[in-house]
Amino acid sequence: MRKTLLLSAALAAALLPWAAQAQGRPNTLQMSCAASADLVRRSGAIVLGTGPNIYDRYVSSKAYCERDEEDIPQWLATTDVRQCFIGYTCERRTGNPSPP
Repeated sequence: MRKTLLLSAALAAALLPWAAQAQGRPNTLQMSCAASADLVRRSGAIVLGTGPNIYDRYVSSKAYCERDEEDIPQWLATTDVRQCFIGYTCERRTGNPSPP
């Protein structure tokens, strides 16, 4: 009995990280403008939900983009503001590449 109880506790502790991941991503529609922007700023780069089954990666600065990407300002809907500046997305630069 005691062995089974210890095994159950060990299994529960091992599964805890997966349970935390299954909770889902933060959703700006359930957060204030200030909280959304602060979350991006503190995280540096984070995936946020912006509606039902809609999400994207947002960054606090160009430092979180790849070399060939540019940072594009993003405004999202939050609980208190229709267009809240929360940070940037990283998008590949378009146009002709420079000759070597």
